[in-house]
Amino acid sequence: MKATVRAHPNIALVKYWGKRDDALILPHQSSLSLTLEPIHVTTTVEFGAPSDTVELHGHAAKGSERDRVLRLLDQVRAQAGRDLGPAKVVSRGDFPMAAGLASSAAGFAALAVAGRAAAGLPQDTRASSILARRGSGSACRSVQGGFCEWMRGEREDGEDSYAVQRFDAGHWADLRMVVAILDRGEKEVKSRDGMKNTVETSPYYPAWVKDAEAEVPRARELIAKKDLEALGELCERNAWRMHSTSLAADPPLCYLNSATLGLIQHLREQRKKGVPVWFTLDAGPNPVLLTNAAHEVAAEALARACGAVDVVRCVPGGDATLLTEHLF
Repeated sequence: MKATVRAHPNIALVKYWGKRDDALILPHQSSLSLTLEPIHVTTTVEFGAPSDTVELHGHAAKGSERDRVLRLLDQVRAQAGRDLGPAKVVSRGDFPMAAGLASSAAGFAALAVAGRAAAGLPQDTRASSILARRGSGSACRSVQGGFCEWMRGEREDGEDSYAVQRFDAGHWADLRMVVAILDRGEKEVKSRDGMKNTVETSPYYPAWVKDAEAEVPRARELIAKKDLEALGELCERNAWRMHSTSLAADPPLCYLNSATLGLIQHLREQRKKGVPVWFTLDAGPNPVLLTNAAHEVAAEALARACGAVDVVRCVPGGDATLLTEHLF
């Protein structure tokens, strides 16, 4: 009745931004991401505890944070079809939370896989991806490693909206993602609130949905060919367009700060000098730099020169994995 799982965050190369169903967390368009190592979240779930308790990153979870975790475990209980009793959950990550680094993706992917294992349910990648999606949309892409595509799906019940691995972590071992942490603070507007406001008020949103859906097969083709320059250009284009939809919302929503813009501008200048480095940017101020193994040291130096308080070098990451050592 106890299981522990380690899962890695992912960075969307083609972004997910906006839900067509808030309750089931169904996206308006498909997306494609890369799972990142070594950063991770480790989660232990035990059923049969004296009462439901949730500890996230060293603190007792309260309010909506606690409710999201327990709602997902209620779905595990329903899938198990038997009384599992209250649950104890302890989850810890090794990177800044709520700063645009997909911490919730790693957390809910680990929770979904650990919850199913603790309930005695068989390992099932698709079922785990669907379950993780119900906690945090992008979490469905962290159940597996490498390059994962979250398919939009068409069904109203969401059973065809889950992530599939298009290329494993070893497909492009030379690829590097360098996380430039410019701000360790939590976002003033959480992603789910920013999405909702953008969907409801941005006049650019319909164009974003159409364009982002079309970028997914293009990205797959470039990944298959390992075309770094073309993929870097696509990532930057998609990131700019996502943030543009938010800037056009009412009220405007801006996740970027002056350091973010400064680093992005510096990358352009460096590319003119022959340094192959591009950026992508989720809902936060911290860009992730896309480059190759030969230039990851240069990419880190660029980030630090532009004010990064910390830099994390990442390689393509693997699947969410069951561990034998527990957090309690």
